[in-house]
Amino acid sequence: MDSIDVIQGGVTGQDPQPANPRIIAVANQKGGVGKTTTAINLGTALAAVGRRVLLIDLDPQGNASTGLGLNRQDRERGSYELTIGSIPLRDAVRNSKVPGLSVVPASVELSGAELELVDAPNREFRLRSALLTPDATAFDVILIDCPPALGLLTLNALVSADSVLVPLQCEFYALEGLSHLLRTIERVRRALNPRLEIQGIVLTMFDRRNKLSEQVAQDVRDHLGHQVYETIIPRNVRVSEAPSHGKPVLLYDLNCAGSRAYVHLASEILKREQRAVA
Repeated sequence: MDSIDVIQGGVTGQDPQPANPRIIAVANQKGGVGKTTTAINLGTALAAVGRRVLLIDLDPQGNASTGLGLNRQDRERGSYELTIGSIPLRDAVRNSKVPGLSVVPASVELSGAELELVDAPNREFRLRSALLTPDATAFDVILIDCPPALGLLTLNALVSADSVLVPLQCEFYALEGLSHLLRTIERVRRALNPRLEIQGIVLTMFDRRNKLSEQVAQDVRDHLGHQVYETIIPRNVRVSEAPSHGKPVLLYDLNCAGSRAYVHLASEILKREQRAVA
């Protein structure tokens, strides 16, 4: 039995599959909170249970592309060209090592997109226009890995998305940064994208040996209640090692604590999805 079979066994709430692609922006303006790791491994778990998943790497650092094993020469056309409108979605998509999980890679050119978009017409809607095409119907879920900033690239992701998944590190300043992000999401909802909602908050880098982690987790739950997922992603060395091998941790070491947590997270997301449409 390979890793994909095991993941399928661990993720419940698989049916029914959505008729239209659901676009989820994975966003947090703070860096180092597990945002890219969450996007990669959630995408892997969803693909393992039959979802056709596209991960758009919208971070100029290109960590999601690296973490899925895409070489630099395979990133010549990707999210930069897609966002500025020079290529259609189908020409930006690449296969990953994970069956059912495709990628729109990021290249260094994406770092200049913020400046190029400043004077562009409909600058907040460029990515949304690229995704409102028949090409997008090839997928059930589109995950957008946002950069660690609330600039025009993240704004394009929020305008394109149906919902926002927020990875939140269990640290002292977590709630302060989250408040800023939630205010931004609310402004985007009012002005640019009325359908935008909070997909959920996922607590990451949790250390049970640290009382601060417990305190932060409880504070977040007290403030946001059901919006916070029950699943908590622990600190785990195997999760940190996996990107250097160009693999999601679910393929690098399925049995580690981090992998098990991401399988549980995917299951929880699918169960909530079922309840929402019931």
